[in-house]
Amino acid sequence: MGWGKIRRGLRRARLNWTNDDRTVAVGVCAAQLPAAWLLSLFNGSAEDDYGVGTGGPALGLACVLLFAPLVLPVLGLVQTVAQIAPAALPAHLSARRFRGPGWAWHLLYVVLFGASWALLPVILWGWSFTATALVLAGLGVLPVLGVAYARRRARATGRRWGALGVWWRGGLGCFGLCGLALIGGPLVTATGLIKEYEPPKLSAAQLAGVWRGDNGAALKLLPGGRAHLTDLPAEPEFGADSAEDFEVCDGMGTWWLDLEGRDDRWAGEGPETRDGVVVRLDDGCAEQTYWTIGGTEREPELFVLFGDPDAGDLRILKRE
Repeated sequence: MGWGKIRRGLRRARLNWTNDDRTVAVGVCAAQLPAAWLLSLFNGSAEDDYGVGTGGPALGLACVLLFAPLVLPVLGLVQTVAQIAPAALPAHLSARRFRGPGWAWHLLYVVLFGASWALLPVILWGWSFTATALVLAGLGVLPVLGVAYARRRARATGRRWGALGVWWRGGLGCFGLCGLALIGGPLVTATGLIKEYEPPKLSAAQLAGVWRGDNGAALKLLPGGRAHLTDLPAEPEFGADSAEDFEVCDGMGTWWLDLEGRDDRWAGEGPETRDGVVVRLDDGCAEQTYWTIGGTEREPELFVLFGDPDAGDLRILKRE
């Protein structure tokens, strides 16, 4: 194939993906995001939230309803420009070269583009590549099918949807998808496909060892109930004149395992009265601190939230 044929093929491919197609893709991308957000909330029940509050579901829903008309079109445009539209070019060329329905090739390249973009959060924030790629691939399915349906309808009727027609249909589709998410989310949770998070159950012997956090914080739990603290945040003394929600302490102290807040020496303020470790220094630096047990059996954690549960300072210790 000569360069002239390649250029003509690229030109035809670009013309094949029209502004009407982009409008439909943006509308479908935006319409599916609220339902995807709802599903993420149900999926979050399988993870430890560390007792951090978000203002409650009512506040979250109110924020979505308030800002969705402004944010969703922008997010839909971003996904279309980054994933849906670029995949249309190689899809058209592959359909002409190897035959087959164009929408099927479009789906294939949308998945590949999604996998490519999944590398970015993996590198920047250490996300799971498989999970991120699957999410991006899933978010690309409906826009591709929506464009294919709009094209087929235009060929059958001789009329294309305008921007207004796309967006009011997208609004109806958004409500429908949210309804399915509200039904499907509790269903998969009830059937056990998504299991609610359960913190690990650790004995005192399993807790013994060195636990490290940020900024050099370290907690060494010795067998027999002794503890050594290094730059460890702790609950400030009652009435302490400090602008911080915690104090940083060093030295020796004691620790004990508190099962679901049943120990009489502690009121049990861990999230949902979960098992925790109570630590107190010998020299009186700060009050005793309740470190809640979290993480998993293979990778346990100790954490405490200082200050306001909705906007507090979360500190996490991981086993060395």
